Amino acid sequence: MMLELCMTVASYVILVVMVLVGVAFVTLMEQKILAHTQIRVGPNYSGPWGLFQPFADAVKLFNKETTATRTMSVKVYHLSPSLNLSLALSLWLVYPFMEGGVDLVYGLLFFMCVSGMSVYPILACGWSSNCKYSMLGSLRAVAQMISYEASMAVVLLSLVWLSESFSFFMLLDKQYLAWNIFLAAPLSYVWTASMLAETQRTPYDFSEGESELVSGFNTEYSSGGFTLVFMSEYSSILLMSLVFSLLFLGSSFSSFTLVKSALVSFGFVWVRATLPRYRYDKLMALAWKSFLPASLFFFFYYLMVGSAVLFS
Repeated sequence: MMLELCMTVASYVILVVMVLVGVAFVTLMEQKILAHTQIRVGPNYSGPWGLFQPFADAVKLFNKETTATRTMSVKVYHLSPSLNLSLALSLWLVYPFMEGGVDLVYGLLFFMCVSGMSVYPILACGWSSNCKYSMLGSLRAVAQMISYEASMAVVLLSLVWLSESFSFFMLLDKQYLAWNIFLAAPLSYVWTASMLAETQRTPYDFSEGESELVSGFNTEYSSGGFTLVFMSEYSSILLMSLVFSLLFLGSSFSSFTLVKSALVSFGFVWVRATLPRYRYDKLMALAWKSFLPASLFFFFYYLMVGSAVLFS
């Protein structure tokens, strides 16, 4: 029993380390892709092929001076980025290990609950900074995340009904004949746009609108605090890529699933390189007037079809 517990803890420690290293190289991939798509010089000078660029960025950020004004709520200000990263990393408990790890029977429910809690550290970041730009950015981010979590929850309910379980393992097993991206294509489109809004990525990065909010809820952050916020954002991108591949591109968990997740991460950067920023009122209208009714319609459709099959 103790040996199994130690192996489980070791598995998650290795997973967290690999996620943090992966965050560094996702930033490198993003800079490279943006450099090619927008015809600008990419990070090609720090080491061979720019491989040392993420580590150079980390050293630069942590060596910067940490600033704090007299009117800040200092304890909340310093605690919020750590809490944000902790929640982002705790979501990786849903990672479906083939051997070892925690078998979450209600993995999808755990994912929605913990991802919903991520609005609190973002709101705390903006409030504790005592800056109008930070506060407006945090309020935008919270409203945006809550709005799109509604449609994401309905999409997950549809997939739970199709797979007859809240477990990621069962969800993978039910796709052995056909991927959900073919069985529930409209829901995959809703999920794709919703996860871009949930992670506050282009074209839905309204919490960081440079033209009106400077840098959004993390305007007053520098050095280590900014690095933690930055790491939590990119670890969420990696997690959302994995969850998308499990929900819609699964059949069995293997190294091929990780390749599909990497391609979805590439899609995050591709969208940033090609699409302009949306308008905030249109963003909220898209969530409540388009995505939520559409996801509810398909949920009731799958519910009625499934019920008709069961009672026929």
